[in-house]
Amino acid sequence: MRPPDHPSSVVDPLKFKLVIAYDGTAYQGWQVQKIGTGVQEKIEEAFAKIFPGVKRIHGSSRTDTGVHALGMVAHVEISKAEFKMPAARLALALNALLPDDIRVLSAVRAAPGFHARFDATGKQYRYFVWNHHAMNPLLIKHAWHFPVKLDLAKMRAAAERFIGRHDFRCFAGTRPYEMESNVRTLTRCDLKRSGPQLTFIIEGDGFLYKMCRGIVGTLVQVGQGKIPLARVDDILASRDRRVAGMTAPAHGLVLWKVYYRRGRKPETGTRNRKRMPGR
Repeated sequence: MRPPDHPSSVVDPLKFKLVIAYDGTAYQGWQVQKIGTGVQEKIEEAFAKIFPGVKRIHGSSRTDTGVHALGMVAHVEISKAEFKMPAARLALALNALLPDDIRVLSAVRAAPGFHARFDATGKQYRYFVWNHHAMNPLLIKHAWHFPVKLDLAKMRAAAERFIGRHDFRCFAGTRPYEMESNVRTLTRCDLKRSGPQLTFIIEGDGFLYKMCRGIVGTLVQVGQGKIPLARVDDILASRDRRVAGMTAPAHGLVLWKVYYRRGRKPETGTRNRKRMPGR
């Protein structure tokens, strides 16, 4: 055990794992933006007011403009010299400085080698659709209003086709650069109904830009009868965005949870880590 006056005990930072929820309506996604405001920027501003030495927090994912989160994970390093409060008060201190549409749900000490992005093993997204002729006004910013009757049996059958390891480029949005790989593995693609509310639950090891929204838009068009169920396999095999369905609106999508392997001994650095693909 290091003596209290050991030089490293002053220099070594404390690492914290944050779980963050936000309404993405007013933001251009999670990440700091050159134009517009990202959620990350607001949280970093709050940190700077309490701990001037904190310049950057590191998120597990990126989210697009208008997309929400209930389980975004991030990590931050704070110098021991600056951190003078009980660890249990960190989330409360940050929330007192954050706008009402961003909340730190928890902030706990993490192992020195923990990395919110590179240690993540998977993510779950949920997409909400209000399938009724009249929109629920309480969900207008958090669900896609789709008033047309849908065939849920066909949609569920189509959703099963997406489970497994596939090249998902036909569901992704266009990027100004070439992806190293468009292959991702989905472990779950479910559709649940509760009255007029449809909930799409999509889990995987990573996601391409707008991939979840492309999948949901395609499934909705299957349910509408515009895309035959038999064509879903052909769409996947095509690797062509032009033959898949529409991109569902951003405001129905929520980053629900980020998964990490339990019991894994953390590395002391990020060197030689395998990079987790996608968003």
